[in-house]
Amino acid sequence: MKDKSMILFKKILQSEGLRYTKQREVVWSEINGSNEQHRNADQIYLSIINKSKVKVSRATVYRTIDVLVKHNLVKKIDGLENGSLYENRLDRKHHDHMICLETGNIIEFYNKELELLQDQIAEEKGYKIVRHVHQLFVKPIDS
Repeated sequence: MKDKSMILFKKILQSEGLRYTKQREVVWSEINGSNEQHRNADQIYLSIINKSKVKVSRATVYRTIDVLVKHNLVKKIDGLENGSLYENRLDRKHHDHMICLETGNIIEFYNKELELLQDQIAEEKGYKIVRHVHQLFVKPIDS
């Protein structure tokens, strides 16, 4: 699986007119190989610095993440007080997010009926959904 993802990564870099480098490879490998989801770019950068023998600049991490988001290999979660978070999308099932405003916890969920309703609404308006971002900002009921 890692070989397929690296081939895809190289094709994406080529389509963007970017060279494949060890530094960019390390960024993709960190995101694709980590069990941690919902990390900000600095957390990804620090993880690379702590684990990798390859020197990678913070700017390279940010630019590589932008390319990965553009090509839907990484999902960007916006609207948070502390900036954006990122998660690997490769080989992950579609899901949406509930974000607790008090704790910062991110709860992943999927609801088939909600997905069908979104498709129905778009179709009624003469559109077809090609992608969407569904984030619910919540707080505990007893707050």
